[in-house]
Amino acid sequence: MSHNSKNYTPDVLGSGFEQLTLFFEDDYEGKVIATLVRKKAETLSSKAILYIHGFNDYFFQDQMAKQFNAENYNFYALDLRKYGRSYLSHQKLNNVRSILEYDEDINKALQVIKSENNREVVLMGHSTGGLIVTNYAGRHHNSNMFHGVICNSPFFEFNLNFIERKFGIPLLSFLSKYVPNKLISSGFSKLYGYSLHKNKYGEWNYSLTWKPHAIPDVSLSFINAIHNAHKNIKNNLILDVPILILYSDKTIYDKKWSERFMEGDAVLNVDHIKFYANGLKGNVTTYQVKDGMHDLVLSRKTVREQVYKTIFKWVNNQF
Repeated sequence: MSHNSKNYTPDVLGSGFEQLTLFFEDDYEGKVIATLVRKKAETLSSKAILYIHGFNDYFFQDQMAKQFNAENYNFYALDLRKYGRSYLSHQKLNNVRSILEYDEDINKALQVIKSENNREVVLMGHSTGGLIVTNYAGRHHNSNMFHGVICNSPFFEFNLNFIERKFGIPLLSFLSKYVPNKLISSGFSKLYGYSLHKNKYGEWNYSLTWKPHAIPDVSLSFINAIHNAHKNIKNNLILDVPILILYSDKTIYDKKWSERFMEGDAVLNVDHIKFYANGLKGNVTTYQVKDGMHDLVLSRKTVREQVYKTIFKWVNNQF
């Protein structure tokens, strides 16, 4: 099936963004789709980025797309199944039983990108998206569909204490075999959302239906899926393409709103990211971003400019 321009429809972001619905076989909840968003570079280019969002998230970072366009990259973003544009009313938002489910979404997106004459493709993931693309690259060696990976604060470990990580998470994973749909609190604070959204303290506008401040409970099967993906990362995962891993210089644990939320990672423990990033085997570059927020490209202007500078310097050195 060819995906020419007529299959794309205008995207909610407007200004040259288009979207394409990707269809799949039904899964355990029924009908399932993913959505590929694209914004082409101004001049003809055979370079592309495929961006994958995090948990409780979807693609809305239009300024990031424009940065890549300005560097002559065609920009693509995938709203994974059960997230954002791809969420269907019979589904549980964010639900997944194994991150292998996302392989279908990524494979199909990469096929479309390839069919649109892109020859150099870099996978980019934020948070859970970073965990997903790192695992994907580790399982797809010698691929001609992608040539590098960029991670923006990848979710390589649960931000919990030692006992919870060592005993709590494995126990919940085990229980998921028997009660996969049992819900538990995701344990995230609303304050991270407050630091981002225009309606509160942030500078960004996005859908609070698709990215609510109060994060929905997660199923035990979701915990199990992430736990298994973490085990791959910790098991000396080998990558045969270059990877750049960026993360903040500090974690914020404040329980009440403060300006500190604007200059640190309020979601993950940055020491975990650094530790597991350095355990990956292959051509690995890590970069610590001073005063970076969890989604580094949503940090204060001077900080995100540094993030883009680092990304494009790395990309130009590698390819």
